[in-house]
Amino acid sequence: SVTELIVRRGQAFKLTLKLSQPFNLGFDQLIMTVVTGKDPSEDLGTKSRFGVPGRSLHSASAKAVWKAELQRGSSPETGVLVLIVSPPADAPIGEYTLSASFKDKEKVLANFSVLFNPWSSGEFVGYLSFHFFLLRAVIYHFCLFVQFEQGMVKICLKMLDLNVKYWLNPADDVSARCSPIYVSRVVSAMINSSDEGGVVMGNWGNDYSGGFPPTYWSGSYAILKQWYNSYYRSVRYGQCWVFAGVMCSVMRLLGIPCRVVSNFQSAHDTNKNLTIDNYFDNNGAMERESKDSIWNFHVWVEGWMRRPDLAKDGKYDGWQVVDPTPQERSEGLFCCGPASVTAIRNGEVDLKYDVPFVFAEVNADSVYWLVSIDYKIHPFSLHPCPLVGLGGLLVPRQLMFRARGGVTWTGCQSVAGQHRDTQDTQPCTHTLTPRGNLERPINLTVMFLDCGRKPEYPEKTHHAQGEHGDSMQKDRGRESNPEPSCCKVSGGSKVNQELTAEVVFTNPIDETLSDCSMSLSGSGLMIGQEITK
Repeated sequence: SVTELIVRRGQAFKLTLKLSQPFNLGFDQLIMTVVTGKDPSEDLGTKSRFGVPGRSLHSASAKAVWKAELQRGSSPETGVLVLIVSPPADAPIGEYTLSASFKDKEKVLANFSVLFNPWSSGEFVGYLSFHFFLLRAVIYHFCLFVQFEQGMVKICLKMLDLNVKYWLNPADDVSARCSPIYVSRVVSAMINSSDEGGVVMGNWGNDYSGGFPPTYWSGSYAILKQWYNSYYRSVRYGQCWVFAGVMCSVMRLLGIPCRVVSNFQSAHDTNKNLTIDNYFDNNGAMERESKDSIWNFHVWVEGWMRRPDLAKDGKYDGWQVVDPTPQERSEGLFCCGPASVTAIRNGEVDLKYDVPFVFAEVNADSVYWLVSIDYKIHPFSLHPCPLVGLGGLLVPRQLMFRARGGVTWTGCQSVAGQHRDTQDTQPCTHTLTPRGNLERPINLTVMFLDCGRKPEYPEKTHHAQGEHGDSMQKDRGRESNPEPSCCKVSGGSKVNQELTAEVVFTNPIDETLSDCSMSLSGSGLMIGQEITK
């Protein structure tokens, strides 16, 4: 930013002070104080006092100790002090006020923001080189991430101040913001509107009155800006990819490296038994509706951070699943994670946070239960769920066995088979006598997902919005059609000056489109999102 000071934890910044009188290094003392949040205190790490020349002014129980050093280029005899101020690597993130007292005068020097620092060796969000971060980042094609847009710092920090835990205990909440584990849980709960003050309201139906369908959004900035400018009214509407895209932008702004992940055939286990249960009676009719389900796809966020709360040796450090889509409550709120990817791969479902739920999303078995007349239930069919998730690594069956605490299914028929494009049929005749039974073996071909095959995308899909809000799509060959739009810049262009660009849209299909709209957004190029109908 060119208008406000934004610093990262563990990274020093320079501050030049011009005093109205000479500064005597042997006798004078400049006392500086930084505070954040309500009721700041040294014991909570939300307040720090430090002096120039260097002198310990903090209490023995103080957390997050700041420091300042006098640098070359200072001219104490003329009152010019050049200071290097160092925020600690465990300081809570947020908005700070820096003040200084000299002799009998005190003055506020600056208001600034402190963010996480993934490039600091003492940080909880990892120690990443710039190239490593670029290689590990995953670009998600549904949403434009906007962590560098104007006003994003104020928007994201305001989001932290509106969470439920801040209302209950502001001092403790601000103090806990030193941990990316805590912050990621807060952001996960704040992105959805299932609890008070959330950014996006979910809608999985067909009625989007009062808002826009989830497919309308092409980036996070328009959503976050609308939420902020409307005095924190939830934006309508979103689904999993919208929730994940918005959360990724917020997490990256706060300094937590993250990526967006898609999981296909994503299980939703509601009772933490690691299975998707379906109940049928003796006639094959569904006895009762199951609360479990399998979504055709689901999208969440993975953030990179250390997990000293799980192991001191760093075993569970690294990518952590954090899911902002409201599915199940976690500690009373609709949030999920951070769940260690390492723990999920190892089937260690006894670890926090929400590891059993995420483990089931990528590895749950679909179990069919037979409900007898006396309402006893018996498993009669087991469908191992061959899902590809967490980087394409499936959890072995022995780990699933361990995750369930040694529980196995008896009397179940495990369904498997070879993929076939067609099913063989054999016509036959049979005479049904009075009171006779018709018994005839039927050979079925059971299809399953071949996890070893890479997905193929022979066709490209284009979408247009219909008059009733329904999505219309036409498929054409990927190589045969040109890109649907292009951008031409007219005239010259200069830094920090507006320019004019022409966007040309070409209909990619052989049918007339009506009632269309085109949205334009570009990180750092436009303020917000332009919509043309």
